[in-house]
Formats: sequence, structure tokens, C-alpha cells
Amino acid sequence: MALKNPDRLTRVFAFAANMDPRGVKPDVLTNPTFSRFQGEAAKAYTRLSPTPTEFASFSKAINRLWDTEPNYTAADLARIVTPVAIVDGDHDEAIKLEHTEYLARAIPGATLIILPGVSHFAMLQDPRAFNSAMLGFLREQ
Repeated sequence: MALKNPDRLTRVFAFAANMDPRGVKPDVLTNPTFSRFQGEAAKAYTRLSPTPTEFASFSKAINRLWDTEPNYTAADLARIVTPVAIVDGDHDEAIKLEHTEYLARAIPGATLIILPGVSHFAMLQDPRAFNSAMLGFLREQ
């Protein structure tokens, strides 16, 4: 949205973001923490979805998406004018730290926030710290 509809935003808090599939760690799907989350997601999907038996198809589609999207360039990122926070946990299982740092450098004026002691699931692991970082950034003038 910051590229195509910046008028619809005042700020972007981008948590565990990547600009292309190269930002994703190659072993993410075999990481024990990530695998445990996928198991919990499967249970929640079965409980909440109008298609409770279709988690395998859903998971396959999401994995295909992660393998192919997004596809932004450095030139794309350089055009972002909306204030952006690039945020991640210091133990993220999915996104490479150097990719997170690159995003923060590539977006003009971006703020880099690395949350200590948490991972790709920071909002579940430490909701107070996650919300504090998010609300602090959103309240900045």
C-alpha cells in the first residue's frame, strides 16, 4: 500500500517483512518453533474455517506464495514516502536479520526496531513489548 496507495496510510509497522523470497530463511519450514506454530494453525483452521478439512490445500497455497512473493526492488523501496518501521524479533525463524536491516536502509527514513528475546511470533511471545513498540511508532509525530 505504501507504494500504490500511500494516501490511504499515515504509517506502516512492517513486522517480519521481506521484499522478495530471498529474505526468507531456507530452513524455515523445518524449524521446530515454526513447525509447532503450523500445527497450532492447523488446529485453529479446523476449528474456525468454513472449510475445516482443507488446511492441507491452504498450507500448500501459502507455501507457494512464500516461495514466490513479494517481489519488490530496491528502486521500489526507495519510492516509499510513508513513515515506516521495519520490525522483527531478534530470534526470527523465518526472516533473515540481514534482510530486515537491508529493508530499513533501503526505505528512506525508515526506523529499524529489533525486539529482544522474541521471534517471528513476537506478538504471541511478548504481546506487551510488541504492542508497546507498535503503538510507540504509530503515535510518533
